[in-house]
Amino acid sequence: TSVTGVQTCALPISNQKKLSVKTGSFPYSVRKAVTHLRTADAVLARLIRQVGPFRMTINQTQDVFLALAESIVYQQLHGKAAATIFKRVCDLFPRSGGHFTARDICRCSDERLRGAGLSLNKMLALRDLAAKTLDGTLPAMSELALLDDEAIIERLTSVRGIGRWTVEMLLMFRLGRPDVLPVDDYGVRKGFMLAFNKPAMPTPRELKSYGQSWAPYRSVASWYLWRAADQAKSGK
Repeated sequence: TSVTGVQTCALPISNQKKLSVKTGSFPYSVRKAVTHLRTADAVLARLIRQVGPFRMTINQTQDVFLALAESIVYQQLHGKAAATIFKRVCDLFPRSGGHFTARDICRCSDERLRGAGLSLNKMLALRDLAAKTLDGTLPAMSELALLDDEAIIERLTSVRGIGRWTVEMLLMFRLGRPDVLPVDDYGVRKGFMLAFNKPAMPTPRELKSYGQSWAPYRSVASWYLWRAADQAKSGK
């Protein structure tokens, strides 16, 4: 698993950090964001020159349930193993065309879900996610668009198995929010240590404090810090 975006799990949405895409897909001005970061922080300006253009995809989705279900399956697994299990879960519901619903999960037996490769904890997390989707606890995408980042984090972390980091990845790579700084993320902290020539990784509190100057484009700063960590790992 790449150091990029790794905390304790590998998520499909985090894989988007390495891919290039037209910047027109962003709900904010990439040029304005990069200009702000260069002006606000000389070290980031140097890192941006080293890394080059901002390349990140927004994997837009209209289905919050399915995005979070995929994230749950991928937790604490390497990408190939997680993808295999997720496909097996999708294959349980051929009539859904690979896009199963909360109702599908509620109607499926424990034996079939476990048989697809889900651990007990992941099965229970999926069931909780499905139940909260059906009772309205989980907001629809149209409702999420009206909520600020912290409100979304509060709502979604009420689901079993969904922590703050997972929601932060959703905010950045599914919703395209520009000002997310995942201070608990190993790759971001490692990249900061390397880019800023620190003897140790910053604590989450230290990173949050320092990163205030990057607002309102901390998502873009985070992507560049991930790249710093990846470059060090690859020896570039």
